[in-house]
Amino acid sequence: MRGPGRSPFRAIGSIQPIDYPLLVAVPFDLDMSGKEDRSLAPSRTSESPELAGNGSYPEGGLRAWLVVFGAWCAMIPSMGLLNCLGILHAWTSTHQLQGYSESSIGWIYGAYGFFLYVAGAQAGPIFDAYGPAYVIIPGSIGIVAALICFSFSEEYYQIFLSFSVLGGLSACTLFTPAVSCVGHWFNIRRGFATGIACTAGGLGGAIFPLIILFAAPKIGFPWAIRIIALVCAVLCTLACLLMKTRLPRNKRAGASIDFKALKDIKYATTTAAIFLVEFAVFIPITYIASYAVHVGINDTLSYALIVFLNLGAVPGRFLPGLIADQLGRFNVMVLTSLICAVLTLALWLKAGDNIAAIICYAVLFGFWSGAAISLTPVCISQVCATEDYGKRNGTTFTIVSIGTLTGIPIAGTIQQHNGGDYWGLIVFGGVLYLAATVVFGVARGVCAGWALKTRF
Repeated sequence: MRGPGRSPFRAIGSIQPIDYPLLVAVPFDLDMSGKEDRSLAPSRTSESPELAGNGSYPEGGLRAWLVVFGAWCAMIPSMGLLNCLGILHAWTSTHQLQGYSESSIGWIYGAYGFFLYVAGAQAGPIFDAYGPAYVIIPGSIGIVAALICFSFSEEYYQIFLSFSVLGGLSACTLFTPAVSCVGHWFNIRRGFATGIACTAGGLGGAIFPLIILFAAPKIGFPWAIRIIALVCAVLCTLACLLMKTRLPRNKRAGASIDFKALKDIKYATTTAAIFLVEFAVFIPITYIASYAVHVGINDTLSYALIVFLNLGAVPGRFLPGLIADQLGRFNVMVLTSLICAVLTLALWLKAGDNIAAIICYAVLFGFWSGAAISLTPVCISQVCATEDYGKRNGTTFTIVSIGTLTGIPIAGTIQQHNGGDYWGLIVFGGVLYLAATVVFGVARGVCAGWALKTRF
């Protein structure tokens, strides 16, 4: 338990800039070069043979780019809030939930990510069958209502119900149609257009923490949250007006979960690898700032690490896709997972109170960890038939949601077990990345053979 005299911002080091693929049901190859890869482009929505085969996608124009802008507006509230879970964790742990353990509080914010991931398997088919309005309008109302209710919450169960449950489900129903709508207007340039929309998450992850850091000390935390709710309301209104579809509805769309698919060894090993990399990425992004405070770095610079990490993550969301077009998607996931492991075990573990080393780690990790956002859905598409992609993707990220739910509390427990020291937590994160590297390598070998020169 923290003493009542402690500054509330000492705990903000647990800022958590996450912009994950938790439910990134990206049904296409993120080829930022503009080249089409039909073999890796399963469609998220039902397309008629005529539309799918005659090249009738607009591929640009005012209407198409307004849809991209609408998707961008929808992703700031959903992914931006996910990126600032740490600062919310820090504030509530010293105010509304003072006296609860870090691990107990962590369940609240882990649950937000869990609901965001796990609900994607249901939100996608609703979009396919009825269009974006049936998903994004309830999501817009829900995310604003969740924030307003959260601003008035004082008890554990109130915060859990308002932010974790309502907020997580609403964020899912914003993000899923945002990605899917872009696919109605772009085919050859779909990866490029979606990459632009996905930059919103990193920007939101920088803007929302800054609002809290600067506004909360002056006007109070509840009003800072209400300012964020107002920003989200404006952005969601634009998203509702601009996000449109143009392809036929798929009234036969069903739930996108099929655990029997795990009998396929190629798919099962790929899912295991994605689970590990998503589990691992939560540890550095949650604890890098609190680590800096722990080793004596001033609070302002410690909190700024989250901004550095987010800035590194913005290009990290789409540039690895360009490299993957040349080297292969699984190859790049092996490489990026290994680099993240080395950065964590060699740079972060040995950084001590060297602020230059800590900043370098934040930026480099932000960039290299961003590959998980763009490449993991594509990896799934490479190990399944096009018509099975929706269920395979939904099944994978339903499994991943378990890691999202438990990752934050487990990391907090390790840190507490070591008396507040971070070395065990850092080693745990690095080992998880090493495990992800190995399992991605195994998945690549099972799928495409063990030759090093194989492009897969």
